[in-house]
Amino acid sequence: MEKIAVDLLWLRPGQVGGTESYIRNLLDGLCRLGEDFCFVLLVSQDNRDTFVHYAEDRRFALLETNVVSAHIGQRILWQFFFENRFLKKNGITRCFSPVYCRPLCNGGVRYVNTIHDLQAAHYPEYHPFYEVAYSRLCWWLDTHFSTHIIAISDWVKEDIQTRYRLPDERITTIYNPIVADRGQTVPFSVLRERYGVEEQGFYYTVSQMIPHKNLGTLLEVMRLIRERDMELPHRLLISGVNSAARSDVERQIRENGLESDVTLTGYVENAERNTLYQHCRAFLFPSVFEGFGMPPVEAMLFGTVVITTDRASIPEVTQHKANYVSDPYDAEAWLRAMEHPENHSKEMDPGRYDSRRLAGQYLTLLQEKLGNGIDDGKRNCCYSGKL
Repeated sequence: MEKIAVDLLWLRPGQVGGTESYIRNLLDGLCRLGEDFCFVLLVSQDNRDTFVHYAEDRRFALLETNVVSAHIGQRILWQFFFENRFLKKNGITRCFSPVYCRPLCNGGVRYVNTIHDLQAAHYPEYHPFYEVAYSRLCWWLDTHFSTHIIAISDWVKEDIQTRYRLPDERITTIYNPIVADRGQTVPFSVLRERYGVEEQGFYYTVSQMIPHKNLGTLLEVMRLIRERDMELPHRLLISGVNSAARSDVERQIRENGLESDVTLTGYVENAERNTLYQHCRAFLFPSVFEGFGMPPVEAMLFGTVVITTDRASIPEVTQHKANYVSDPYDAEAWLRAMEHPENHSKEMDPGRYDSRRLAGQYLTLLQEKLGNGIDDGKRNCCYSGKL
C-alpha cells in the first residue's frame, strides 16, 4: 500500500497558535501507538528542524520541499499548483492535511482535511478580503473534492454541514488531543520574579490578539476591579501569539491606565504556560468563537478554575464543567462569575483528549479512507527527499 503524506507546510513554528499544538500532540500520540503505518511528513525549509526527531521512529519519514512557510503567498501558490506533482514524483498519492489548505484539484492524489472552524465566514470583518476569499475557496474545495473531512468538535461538524450540505458519511468528529504534563513546568519563583505576581494573586488567559477573542472585555473587568478596589486579584497575565491587533490591546491598556495591572507575555513555552495555569486564581477565557478552544481544557486538566463563555464549541469541549458567562461582553457578568466560581475540573473525563486514543482514531480513519499507509510490507519508512 502507498505511503500517506502529512502536509505540514502551513506550520510556522510559534506563530499559528492552537493548530500547532494540535498537530504536534497528534504526531506524539501516533508515536505512542503500537500499530504499523508509514507517514511521510511534508515539511518546509523553515519548519523542518522542528519535526526531524520524528524520523527516529521508523514509521515516519521527512520529505522536504523548497517551500518557506513564512512566505505565505508563495506557499499557497506552490500548494495550489505544484504539490500534487511533487507528491506523485515521490511515489505518494495519499495525503492528510491537518488544516483546510489543499491544492486546487486532486491531480491524482486523494486528500483528507481537518477543518478547525469557519471563523472567516462568521467574522469576515476581522480578516482582510484575501484571507476570507482564500478560506472560502479552500473550504469549498475540501467539501467538494477531499475524500473525507475531519471536524474538531460536533459544533464545527454541524456548522460545516449547515453551510455546505455535507452528508454524515463524509465528515467525522475527532477531538483535539491535549497533553497536560504536570512534570513539564518551571519553578513558580521564576515567574513571580519575572512578572511580579503572587500565588493565586493573578488571573491568566491564553489568547491570540484578534477581536473575537474579546480581550477588551477582560480589560474592562480589570479596570473595574481596580477602580472599585475589589477583593479580587488586580493582576492579569495574557499569553499568546501576537498579531496586528496587539497594538489595539496595548492602546486599551494605556487608555485605561492598566500598565501595572495587565502584562502581555507574548508567546510562552509550554512549561511556563503550565505553571501559570497551576498558580493563577482562575483562568479567564472570554472568546466568543472557538472551533475547539484548547486553553480552557488545558487549564482544567491542571485542576484550574475556569471562567469562560457559553458560545460556540466551548461548553461542549469543556464538558459543561467550567463556569460560564452568558453575556460575554458584559463586564458586570464577568465580575459576578469571578466572585465565587466553582471548580469542577476533577469531574472531567480526561480520556476524551488523550493523544494516544485520538491518534488511534485518526489512524483508523486515514487507513479506511486513504489506505493503510504501509509501504509494500517494508519494515520502515525511512527516506528523505527534496524538490
